[in-house]
Amino acid sequence: MLRNIILVGTGSFAGGALRYAVSLIIKHSGGFPWATFIVNLLGCLLIGLIGGFSSRCSCASQQMMLLLSVGFCGGFTTFSSFSKESLQMMQAGNWTGFALYVAGSVVIGILLAATGYQVSK
Repeated sequence: MLRNIILVGTGSFAGGALRYAVSLIIKHSGGFPWATFIVNLLGCLLIGLIGGFSSRCSCASQQMMLLLSVGFCGGFTTFSSFSKESLQMMQAGNWTGFALYVAGSVVIGILLAATGYQVSK
């Protein structure tokens, strides 16, 4: 159990550090949180790829899945930032940006997860 916790923590550290690096490179533009949007969509694609790969390859162990899916993808993507930025757009009266951000994140995220799964399967 301790090994699994360390694997999740290691993956989460790497994912969180990469997310922070992306946020330094990609800035908010026009009141839209591009960095979180892009990171969350990339995370959806990545978790789909990981799921598809693990479904066709018996070499993907439970520990590898913990490291990559729960740890890295969990640390890389961020629902709390998504929620905070959505609320900020609502409070600022940016209803169009809010609607595009929420709908785009959910719909495109699901489509990318499914695409990643199919591509890697």
